[in-house]
Amino acid sequence: AAAPTATVEKTDAELDKMSVEEEVETLVRKAEARRKRQEQEKSVSGNLYLDSQAQELSGTGLNYKIIDGEIELEWATKSESGTKGFIVKRRPAKTEEFSVIASYADWGPLQSKGVDGGIYRYLDSTASPGGWVYRISECDSAGVESDLCQCLVEVQTEEEQRGAVIAAAGIVAFGIIAVVAGLTLDPLGGV
Repeated sequence: AAAPTATVEKTDAELDKMSVEEEVETLVRKAEARRKRQEQEKSVSGNLYLDSQAQELSGTGLNYKIIDGEIELEWATKSESGTKGFIVKRRPAKTEEFSVIASYADWGPLQSKGVDGGIYRYLDSTASPGGWVYRISECDSAGVESDLCQCLVEVQTEEEQRGAVIAAAGIVAFGIIAVVAGLTLDPLGGV
């Protein structure tokens, strides 16, 4: 004897209830995203707040290089009206609190280069492996700080760096083998 088959059908009322619940979930997620954005806006000021995406796309924001485990930060200004200097801040990724790691008050090269602006560099030799967010703030003659630019830097351990090199070499070797195999096994000889 054949076993009876059970079918589960949802009523129109149950389907309406599910779609209402999904809609409420969507609204809650959007409200949470809006709240997070507003919190982020509270912690940012100056040009970074006004046009951070344009800075990133134009390359005029904060650039970095990792040299022997140290992080070189570089940024440029086109003009500096009333600027005393710059403050370099850092925080671990996925956290909120920045710490000042260098200031124009302590380190001469961070003082303003004058009304025409200039290129600035700072070498951070204290960063350990992990993700770091760096922020540059401009300080004017009245002592008001304005956030200028920021970037995320991922510092890898030596093992991670070695693993990345090995993976890249493996991918290149696989590509070469695939091309050679394709040429060797091609029955038409490339015709």
